[in-house]
Parts: sequence; structure tokens; C-alpha cells
Amino acid sequence: MELIQTNHFKKVYKKLHQNQLAECNAAIQGIIDNPEIGEQKAGDLDWLRVYKFYMQNQLTLLGYSVNKIEATNEITKITLICLGSHENFYRDLKKL
Repeated sequence: MELIQTNHFKKVYKKLHQNQLAECNAAIQGIIDNPEIGEQKAGDLDWLRVYKFYMQNQLTLLGYSVNKIEATNEITKITLICLGSHENFYRDLKKL
């Protein structure tokens, strides 16, 4: 399985402090262990899954997509798309 980060995700991730990185890495590991953990969105964002977790007592959303082979249901790639608080998260995501 391949893990890919978009430029938008990388830009936000590198600005995190050390204690925030540990919580974010734990969330990413949870997604790697169980890619179905995030909530599947509907409508315009039906290709997106969002995992909600707390980072420094603030609700944080991590948007990602999962690519898998239909015949075997094997996951080939997880793409980390965006990371941020709920405020304007979906609006900014639609602009990407």
C-alpha cells in the first residue's frame, strides 16, 4: 500500500508543532490500519473520506481518499489531501 501526501497537506503538516505532530501521526496510523475509519462524504465530495480527531483539545479534520482494486477489494493507495479545523474546511477543499 502506498501513502501519498498532496502539496496542500504537506504545507499544513510541516507547520505543526512537535506535540501536534504526535497526535496527527497517530491519526494517520489509524487511517493506515483501518482505511474505512473515516466518514464517507456525499454529493460533490463523494470521493472523500474525513477522519475527525482531537489535536490539542481542538477538533481537527483529516481528509483523504482511498484507491482500491474493485475485483479483490485490495487497497493500493491512500492519498492524504487536507488537514485543518472545521472552519471553512469543506469550502477550501472544493477549491482544490
